[in-house]
Amino acid sequence: MFNKDILQKMKEGIPFLNAVEEEDLNTVLQKSEILPFKPGDMILEEGSYGSWIYYLVAGKVKILKAGEEVYTTQKTGEIFGEMSAVDGSARSASVYAVDDTMCLGIDLSGIDKNLIYKEFAQVLAARLRVTTEELSQAKKELEDVSLAKSLADLQRELFIANTEIKRLKSKLGEDEGAAQ
Repeated sequence: MFNKDILQKMKEGIPFLNAVEEEDLNTVLQKSEILPFKPGDMILEEGSYGSWIYYLVAGKVKILKAGEEVYTTQKTGEIFGEMSAVDGSARSASVYAVDDTMCLGIDLSGIDKNLIYKEFAQVLAARLRVTTEELSQAKKELEDVSLAKSLADLQRELFIANTEIKRLKSKLGEDEGAAQ
């Protein structure tokens, strides 16, 4: 089992551990391990399946989707792997240790998932808020880029029109000069 100092540190950073009853906590901890990772170690692989979730206890991880880094965190209590563990789908991203990292891994097979659904709902709601804000910002930036492109196109057309007017005026002046 876990020594009291490690358990207390984890409880400080992982609210879920404080939210469950003592009996349920013991059940969860029996299905848990403290997992150390070295820099560059893969913690989760995109496309894989599994019933394990991970809470970041110490260190730093990066999350990659299709090989592109989408997020880096060193926030104690950050959770990853939960979506696949709950709905049985493939892992949506890979997670790698950036520094020496320690995670609390919990095997959810055989654990009453009702214990963790509230926690997951809160985590996913927070992520959805961030994603919605990022989407809104990206749409605004796209609109700004689109407007800037439209203005640049209009400036180009105006320049071409001005050049043509000058050419026609010049030609008209030459024609008038030749007629005199």
